[in-house]
Amino acid sequence: MKKALMLVLTGLAVSVATSAWAEGGSAEAGKTKSATCAACHGMDGNSVNPEWPKLAGQHESYIVKQLMNFKNDERVNATMTPQAKPLSDQDMADLAAYFSSQAVKPGEADQAKVTLGEQVYKGGNNASGVAACAACHGPTGAGNPASNFPSLHGQQTTYVKNQLMAFRKGERANDAGKMMRNIAANMTDAEIDAVAEYIAGLK
Repeated sequence: MKKALMLVLTGLAVSVATSAWAEGGSAEAGKTKSATCAACHGMDGNSVNPEWPKLAGQHESYIVKQLMNFKNDERVNATMTPQAKPLSDQDMADLAAYFSSQAVKPGEADQAKVTLGEQVYKGGNNASGVAACAACHGPTGAGNPASNFPSLHGQQTTYVKNQLMAFRKGERANDAGKMMRNIAANMTDAEIDAVAEYIAGLK
């Protein structure tokens, strides 16, 4: 019980701090500053390359946190780390305001995999200790900005798979209280693949 409480408090502390930092972002200024981002993430935040995430409709606080993490080497990516390094607090707030104001375009799921994906997303896997994704990210994948849990619906399948694999291997470690690492560690390749497909089709 103590461990669970600490995880919740840690997540809340991060979300409060990040939300406060992101206040005052200008979507108009962010649109101007997003020209470099558009090469990978699309002009409106809807990337066309499955390797790169859609940013459209993502919570401001989550976008700011990820940019902070890239800048501070808490999350490492050969492309994003050097992009984030020169950004100021205001730049991050403005970019977050712009991309969060855009509408995410729905993705398409592989219908042969969505049954297992839905099962894991909504109910987890009690036998292996995999928690239901919906517990944090919501039944429609809208996420929870108050707890800094990202929106997932319509996200690129390949990107989601890659991130779950990275959490499972410990290559990505910017999750509060190791929440995602602990969940992904117990997921099979088939479950990761299916969940990613199911998430892509969520609206």
